[in-house]
Amino acid sequence: MADTTSIKTGAEVRHFLDLDVLPPETLRKIIETSRALKRGEFPNGNRKPLADKALAMIFEKPSTRTRVSFELGMKKLGGDAVVLERESSQLGRGETVADTARVLSRYVDCIMVRTTKEQKLKELADNATVPVINGLTDRTHPCQLMADVMTFEEHRGPIAGKRVTWSGDGNNMATSWIHAAVQFGFELNIACPGNLAPPQDVVQWAAKKGGKVRISSNPQEAAKGADCIVTDTWVSMGDQDTLDRTEQLRRFQVDDALMKLAQPGAVFMHCLPAHRGDEMTASVIDGPHSVVWDEAENRLHAQQGILLWCLGVI
Repeated sequence: MADTTSIKTGAEVRHFLDLDVLPPETLRKIIETSRALKRGEFPNGNRKPLADKALAMIFEKPSTRTRVSFELGMKKLGGDAVVLERESSQLGRGETVADTARVLSRYVDCIMVRTTKEQKLKELADNATVPVINGLTDRTHPCQLMADVMTFEEHRGPIAGKRVTWSGDGNNMATSWIHAAVQFGFELNIACPGNLAPPQDVVQWAAKKGGKVRISSNPQEAAKGADCIVTDTWVSMGDQDTLDRTEQLRRFQVDDALMKLAQPGAVFMHCLPAHRGDEMTASVIDGPHSVVWDEAENRLHAQQGILLWCLGVI
């Protein structure tokens, strides 16, 4: 697969937009760098490789982990970060995404955006002359998946050839898990209601790439022999919280009985925030299979790796 770095104004621009548009070797390099950073090892021994660099963070959706991990990650590497929220920027007053991209490119070295429609992310990248990072859209959440793969491998070894089960809503996280299954070479079983399945074009993309991705409505069958069971909130930001939706997803809850169908050493993952009693029981997220706190911590290290790649340090 060709690298998706683009050439603008005579300089190479490395965008981190989605897992499906970057070469697997690039994704692996980022994860290995993130693991090294977690061990206290820095590129060329330089603890401040992003000195004099600045990151603009645009938030059109609320955030805890994305904001803290990117802001602290940038500062720990010697750079600076500025936060732009919809209510306090001209983007929320009618300025176009394209104009925002052009202006910010004159001020900062990298832009991270957490937004709604995927088209906004693409428009930002098309008009920026600095790297753009996808901090989340309604369609995907690639930064989270980098932390998830890193976390899985800390506990279960190389993810290639392993089996991961998703049980719940086929949302943006499920889409990024499909991308990751193809790019990192693992098996993915997704169990979800038929009307809440991941986008068909993503499933078809995985099939064309030879990915081992199965979609069903049977969580028990999907969980058998899994090395990891993962879920997410039943109501993502922007979705309607309806009784019908909750009732549809009730039988996809990850509980102790579902975890027992997985491998004895299987891990439980959730990107957070979590709702005990809904998508999983308290006994699962607070139990011995859960690695969600390592997963949350690894957002910091994974995002540092992404920043170093986007800014050409690695």
